[in-house]
Amino acid sequence: MKAGPLQLGVAPPENRGIAILDFFLRLIAIVGTLASAIAMATTNQTLPIFSQFIRFKAKFNDLPSFTFFVVASSIVSAYLILSLAFSILHIVKANLVNTRVLLLFLDTAAMGLLMAGSSAATAIVQLAHNGNNKVNWFAICQQYNSFCKRVSGSLIGSYAGVVLLILLILLSGVALSRR
Repeated sequence: MKAGPLQLGVAPPENRGIAILDFFLRLIAIVGTLASAIAMATTNQTLPIFSQFIRFKAKFNDLPSFTFFVVASSIVSAYLILSLAFSILHIVKANLVNTRVLLLFLDTAAMGLLMAGSSAATAIVQLAHNGNNKVNWFAICQQYNSFCKRVSGSLIGSYAGVVLLILLILLSGVALSRR
């Protein structure tokens, strides 16, 4: 078998398996990020304090970090949905390199945005669970138990999305190194 010269912008057909794995990882990441955004955006709990007439309500948009988390997760979910077209294109034509480089850069930016949103929300969740005695911030999760459980659960989906985006970045690097 005679090997021809390598051409710039052309990848070997063995990258088709990588493209199929890329497609499925994107689908799983969409589920994780979209579910975490929806779970956080629909989180609220009302707590009666002294009677049925006096109530305190905790909502996600009371805290700017949670709002940033929802926006960041939604943007990354939308990007992942749009990037499915490129992923399908890579399955059909395994020899495309320029779009793989584009996805590599955009996946890295999406991972950074999702990590920033997740980290901001994690700091608030940690404060809600443990409080801070030095500045007299009390833990609120003893009172708002279901609110805290739901917010913590949405963070798990988001961090799963971060891990999947890291895997997608590594997968793109492997596909590009095979050209």
